[in-house]
Amino acid sequence: MTAMTTDPSSGGSRSMNDAHRVLVLNSGSSSVKYQLLDMRDRSRLATGLVERIGESTSRLVHTPLKGGEPRERTGRIADHEQALKAAAEELAADGLGLDSPELAAIGHRVVHGGLRFSEPTVITDEVLTEIERLVPVAPLHNPANITGIRTAQVLRPDLPQVAVFDTAFHTTMPEAAARYAIDVETADAHRIRRYGFHGTSHAYVSRRTAELLGRPVADVNVIVLHLGNGASASAVAGGRCVETSMGLTPLEGLVMGTRSGDIDPAVTFHLKRVAGMSADEIDVLLNKRSGLVGLCGDNDMREIRRRVDEGDERAALAFDIYIHRLKKYIGAYSAVLGRVDAVVFTAGVGENSAPVREAALAGLEGFGLAVDAGRNAVRSGEPRLISPDDARVAVAVVPTDEELEIAGQTFDLVHN
Repeated sequence: MTAMTTDPSSGGSRSMNDAHRVLVLNSGSSSVKYQLLDMRDRSRLATGLVERIGESTSRLVHTPLKGGEPRERTGRIADHEQALKAAAEELAADGLGLDSPELAAIGHRVVHGGLRFSEPTVITDEVLTEIERLVPVAPLHNPANITGIRTAQVLRPDLPQVAVFDTAFHTTMPEAAARYAIDVETADAHRIRRYGFHGTSHAYVSRRTAELLGRPVADVNVIVLHLGNGASASAVAGGRCVETSMGLTPLEGLVMGTRSGDIDPAVTFHLKRVAGMSADEIDVLLNKRSGLVGLCGDNDMREIRRRVDEGDERAALAFDIYIHRLKKYIGAYSAVLGRVDAVVFTAGVGENSAPVREAALAGLEGFGLAVDAGRNAVRSGEPRLISPDDARVAVAVVPTDEELEIAGQTFDLVHN
């Protein structure tokens, strides 16, 4: 049966098959990122960012991608509803208004879906209630996601709204990987387990890596290294995540721009007892004043590498700690998978920092891993192999595209 929906511009009904655009919204606590995509050829029609929402210095940058120059607005944007209305006005100015019958759905990035949501989900009142129930385990992210959803529902109440969850890809982890070794009753009562994040990126990149190798997804084992200001690793066996580095929150795992990653939990008790720090102060320390910025004062890998090249010892130590943690996870996930067909780098640092890629794999020749220096030095926006032709394990750089992944999952759901 062909799905029908109301076309507000005509007062009649139309087939969902006539609608081929998806608006992707990523609502943060003080920002909204958006992209409008044409799913016939998976191309972008426009992108935009509204930042510093609620401040006097709010800023909207809108870029139409099929002709036209970027446009900028400045001045106070009071809340997310105003932000989305401003974005809708910019889209309408390009003939891409939200009232268009070509708009099939709005896809929302939702950070935490818990165990219940393992697939993209059409948002109902019940679904929204469950996302709200997950706020205690995602206090920085889910409230902003909910605000974006509710605002979009006001703007287009007739349109399917779809939640695509960062945690969904990782729900395939076995219990041995997902459980913490704490009292089971306490863990279950408070939903304490390893959920993982960056799932849309890991899903997209692992699938694109299989395509790059010319092999079916089901036949490929991949270690994905999503290295940005936030960073995570995953072990993906035949398209299914079997292990990932982030846990209950995005704090666990790799060294990140401002987050510590793995740390002895007793450090928090020690800071409370000896330094007199409160839980909130420790939270800020580990999430915002740790990682690379805590080690050397910078969280931009380009600046850190510049300092390393100039002989800065603090920057060099921060870089070495970052790389040491990466190598530990590559080794651990090689053991988890048993057979590794590819190690793939993605996100801002992974895609653009040749020194990080080289250093992360240096000395791992025994694992079949090597980098071709010439290939590694090439800058490109395309998926590519950077390992030698005779390497036992492929090493790849695959640019991530979380918005396209969200749009694709959203479009597939509303058209099924």
